[in-house]
Amino acid sequence: MAKLVECVPNFSEGRRPEVIDAICNAITSVEGVVLLDKEMDADHNRAVVTFVSPPHKAVEAAFLGYQKAAELIDMTTHKGEHPRMGACDVCPFIPISEVTLEDAIELANKLGKKVGEELKIPVYLYENAATSPKRKNLAVIRKGEYEGIRDTIETDPSRKPDYGPAKMNLKAGATAIGVRFPLVAYNVYLDTDKKWIADNIADAIRSIKGGYRFVKALGFEIKERHQVQISMNLVNYTKTPIFRVFETIKSEAARYGVNVTSSEVVGLVPNDAIVDVADFYLRLENFSKAQILEEKLKDAQSLSVSAGESFYDEVASSSPAPGGGSVSASAGALAAALTAMVSRLTVSKKKYAEVKEELAAVRDQGDILKDELVKLIDTDKEAFNKVMEAFKLPKGTEERSKAIEDATKEAASVPLIVMKKSLEVLRLAQIVAKKGNENSITDAGVAGLMGMAAIEGAGYNVKINLSSLEDKDFVERMTKEVEDIIKQGHTIAEKIRQQVESKL
Repeated sequence: MAKLVECVPNFSEGRRPEVIDAICNAITSVEGVVLLDKEMDADHNRAVVTFVSPPHKAVEAAFLGYQKAAELIDMTTHKGEHPRMGACDVCPFIPISEVTLEDAIELANKLGKKVGEELKIPVYLYENAATSPKRKNLAVIRKGEYEGIRDTIETDPSRKPDYGPAKMNLKAGATAIGVRFPLVAYNVYLDTDKKWIADNIADAIRSIKGGYRFVKALGFEIKERHQVQISMNLVNYTKTPIFRVFETIKSEAARYGVNVTSSEVVGLVPNDAIVDVADFYLRLENFSKAQILEEKLKDAQSLSVSAGESFYDEVASSSPAPGGGSVSASAGALAAALTAMVSRLTVSKKKYAEVKEELAAVRDQGDILKDELVKLIDTDKEAFNKVMEAFKLPKGTEERSKAIEDATKEAASVPLIVMKKSLEVLRLAQIVAKKGNENSITDAGVAGLMGMAAIEGAGYNVKINLSSLEDKDFVERMTKEVEDIIKQGHTIAEKIRQQVESKL
């Protein structure tokens, strides 16, 4: 499966749909980001947005959400039932597929640094990303809410943020960024408007008051419904399932002569959590998730996708594109990916604390180059196809000659870009070969080999396109660039080889 991380930013706005739409549009403007859900609550004056993306896209998307929220939400005038401290109040990352807890913590820190430095918003890390045990609990960080933090952040050392200024951003407030297990946001409604009953029941089930270990709960009055609500976060539904909490609330409510009228899930819920509820209430025998139709269809779809034509199948086919240019871009992308991997295996180790910042920068740049080179796989194919289309124009026309010349120049320019970016990758690979985790030295070495293969392979593709061009100045300039990049590449690749050999 592909690498995926879920991100669930909560925004302090539940009454203006146009604001949340603008925030969601900013988030989804990042390629590869998929919006899964958005829930607004007018009483709480809060919205919960859920999106998934490849890990390297998640920080950019979340930051754009923060940026738009800071622009459109004013915390100096915000009022609502739900505790809050900022325009983007909290932003947790949840590992979903092929993403480790450590990977997600890295994302939380990257986002925290960016939000703190660029938007001047105080950032607190919580849950698994917390920098101290006292900050694991979000309720502790948010104590006093916006007003309390505003009034004490500059004088109370315990309020010093992990990132950003130790001064409240009056308009955007403060924020908490964390990493957590997939939680279930769950509300239960009672047929009474007496808030003290909801408060008592919330105290009976919440962890901090001696209730269930994985339940956070508060009582609220929902005035428009003339009811009260127990609003919960079930932070580990596998250890404290929904049905157990629901039954306890029913039992506690009965003590006050009150009934449960309904319940609701806010945002998305894991399939297993609902299966557990169905199993409990239906008293199912020998039931497994494999019996669910959608699960079988999902498995069938996965098999169908895996059986489809891959990039390698396309290369092996009789079609001339994708060809050597695309393969060269792929080699460069793999070199960048290996470089980023070695960087990650370095920055997470105390032994390499002295180079942590340098290797973190290498990691980030490696991720960017990987994405750019992956895009160039298709760009090279498209450039070749444009040349073929130009040759289909009526022969003997000036239009055809110009179209062929222009398309061929583009077809030569694309692999030159691959060469330039692969040279950047080689420079990064040299750093990780020298300073990276020595247990991954051969990975750095392979990055060097792949990077050089990308340069030389793309160089072939530049040269073959130059051979048919009429514009001699263009040919001369491009040839010089190709030769210069290959020369630099060989120098760096040899240094990487020597570094690797010396450590084996």
